[in-house]
Amino acid sequence: MRKIFLNQPCFGKEEINAAYKSLKNLRLSQGIKVREFEHSFSSYIGCKYGIATNSGSSANLIALAALKEYYKIPNGSEVIIPATTFATVAMPIIQIGLKPVYIDVSLETLNIDCDELEAAISKKTKIIMPVHTLGLPTHIDKIKKIAKKNKLIIFEDCCEAHGASINSKKVGSFGEISAFSFFVAHNITTGEGGMVLTNNKKLMLICRSLREFGRVDQQISNENKRFINTKKLKKFDRRYVFERLGYNMRMTDIAGSIGVEQTKKLDLLNKIRVDNAKYLTTELEKNFKNIFYFQKYDKSYYHCFYGFPISISQKYKIDRHKFLLYLEKMGIETRPIFAGCLPDQPAFEKEIGKSFGKLKNSRIIKNNSFFIGIHPKLKKRDLNYIINIFKKYLKKINFHF
Repeated sequence: MRKIFLNQPCFGKEEINAAYKSLKNLRLSQGIKVREFEHSFSSYIGCKYGIATNSGSSANLIALAALKEYYKIPNGSEVIIPATTFATVAMPIIQIGLKPVYIDVSLETLNIDCDELEAAISKKTKIIMPVHTLGLPTHIDKIKKIAKKNKLIIFEDCCEAHGASINSKKVGSFGEISAFSFFVAHNITTGEGGMVLTNNKKLMLICRSLREFGRVDQQISNENKRFINTKKLKKFDRRYVFERLGYNMRMTDIAGSIGVEQTKKLDLLNKIRVDNAKYLTTELEKNFKNIFYFQKYDKSYYHCFYGFPISISQKYKIDRHKFLLYLEKMGIETRPIFAGCLPDQPAFEKEIGKSFGKLKNSRIIKNNSFFIGIHPKLKKRDLNYIINIFKKYLKKINFHF
């Protein structure tokens, strides 16, 4: 039976040789290859600084903690996020003492609803954290206007949106800070990994420190500055001086070496994803008009398709659970649209947080939407197989259209 995986890493000899070279040269922990990856990926996105981490979730946590420190944001302040997204958009907000405010999303884009956003702003709001869901850029221009009007900080979660853009400007370069994930299922991967991007040098230095135990800045080339003085430390080795409470969230050089090679291939890999998505959208719309619907977006938006989302029209009584069980049985991997509706998840029911409005669309998506793979290793025959399996299921349940 054919197997349609949700995603498959696209590695070649370049990644294998780069990882082997790091091993051979005993470059195992964070070092020169991580710095090279930080430079190449931040340059690709259009930002001055990159801070590599061990995951996208860690990148979110470090970025939020850095914003809180730099802008002196008090505990209990509010961060507005979409209700339909991944769990570690909300978790780090709570973990650092802030309060997530869940707002509804658009059924057409699966991204944050800008009308709801403006209405949800309160005196306690400090950060807007839009997510570019499954690689589709959110309406960032509208969000920037709202943020400017209300003097709010924009933190872009780009963990699913490597290379997505609006009018050729990459997502991740619009806000004060952004975060990416390089998990194995994403458009490019280092196995596990993430990165924070910013143009703000002070934020960058805080992020570096937080990533590595809260140490003082280590990237000092002048040997005379190796030893520093504090109120109670005299001529102390700066490698063991800690200026804040931090974490250990470093990326390894092995992962960094893979990331350097993956970044070189990102545009080509995304092109294949986009071509696959165009074909599948055209064929599904042609064969199942009005039964399923897909993300809609302006031509100026470049959607990089981390996955291929599908929503079942509420007009038709197609049981999503039974449908997905059939797809899985036929070898097509599926997933819900992440957490569906975050405040409905057990982890958040008793945690600090606020839902703005009824979150009607988020709950429709929770019950009626899912996504499948659209990755570069899928061929036209695989896409046709997906279409045929959809036809077989509708025939099986005697669905007439």
